[in-house]
Amino acid sequence: MAPRESNSHSLVVNSELTRLTAAVGLVVDLPENGEAKECPILEFAASGAMWITGPSDGAPVGVDFPLISHIGAVCNGISVLSSLAGSQVELDPIQVVCERAAERSFRRRGQTSANGSCRFIRCTDKWMACNLPRSVDMELLPAVVGTVVDDPWPVLSQMGQRCTADDLVERAQLVGIAAATLASESAGEEPKRSAVELVRMGESTPRTDRRPRIVDFSAMWAGPLCMHVLGRCGAEVVTVEDPTRPDGARVGDPMMYERLHRGHNLVSISFSTSEGRRELHQLLEQADVVIESSRPRALAQLGLSPERFLSERPGRSWVSITGYGRNGPRSNYVAFGDDAAVSGSLVAWSDPDTPVFCADALADPISGLMAAFGALSSLSGGGGFLVDVSMSAASALMRRGPRCDGDHRVQKDSSGRWVASH
Repeated sequence: MAPRESNSHSLVVNSELTRLTAAVGLVVDLPENGEAKECPILEFAASGAMWITGPSDGAPVGVDFPLISHIGAVCNGISVLSSLAGSQVELDPIQVVCERAAERSFRRRGQTSANGSCRFIRCTDKWMACNLPRSVDMELLPAVVGTVVDDPWPVLSQMGQRCTADDLVERAQLVGIAAATLASESAGEEPKRSAVELVRMGESTPRTDRRPRIVDFSAMWAGPLCMHVLGRCGAEVVTVEDPTRPDGARVGDPMMYERLHRGHNLVSISFSTSEGRRELHQLLEQADVVIESSRPRALAQLGLSPERFLSERPGRSWVSITGYGRNGPRSNYVAFGDDAAVSGSLVAWSDPDTPVFCADALADPISGLMAAFGALSSLSGGGGFLVDVSMSAASALMRRGPRCDGDHRVQKDSSGRWVASH
């Protein structure tokens, strides 16, 4: 196979990043990912992500799209913009993607996600994924399957044999369970919108050296990663949490939670009381940036909206991370990292008919990085923007770019270790 230019891998993502900076009036020279390897599959293997992708009782599975190079391009862009906005932030794309899996000793589990909460279900027409990471999901499930069950997966598999993927997803989402259809790239089912959309809703203002104040409502991984990047860039961060709904990462991923929240202030405010809501609005009066990962209607019930926040004072930014974007028929769908990745076709294939989960909840770190880049674009351009991030579209973006059509093999060497070769 003829060699291709190593930097061609990141052109797709760099063009998306350039579009974002241009939207706020910035002309930024984004570096190419100079360390991109000729073969995306070998790059995926070298990152460690391949070894948690594939069936538990078989060989690891690679991906033929330049995933690691794309993530590296976003990290490069964050490095450039953070140097303009405050302190330069250097991120290792492999560490961002694989660190949680290493901390929790995840192993590949095929059609079950690395953390065990999400599974593929074969329906009458195609595949879908259902995610049950919360204790409340088991309480909601009877409304989907029609009966109380101890083990949801056999019942969901049986339902899949009787209905289409879209129907089963709709039934799950109707009660607030995260579920997604595996989009078909060939059928044009992937998200039509951009990974990040910048919407002007307020006035810009000349940048100052004052540290921006961030109020963070997000939880789990994507939003806190965005907040972590902005905090390292020099922002003053306050994370707000309702005591009745603590961040699930506190218990589920304590090491990741500590890593992303270290050095930031935590404020506990009851959203259900009038006193708590007054305290919340007082806190927001001093804020320059809001980061949230709630469905649009959730914060609207508290009287909070990007339109109001951004119009009240020039220079502000609002970062919204949702499964499918703030507008459209799926704007209030629930989404987590694994099912959102499936909706964007960010999966691997153990054979032509069998999808397997790709690494660990990839839509989360990818969306967090894209959100951080969008936020830094808005801040560097003087603010006034809603940064609308779709986890599904961000996942789909990572699949674009040149494929490697060479012959590949994954087999054990003489010592019993799996080795990928091109």
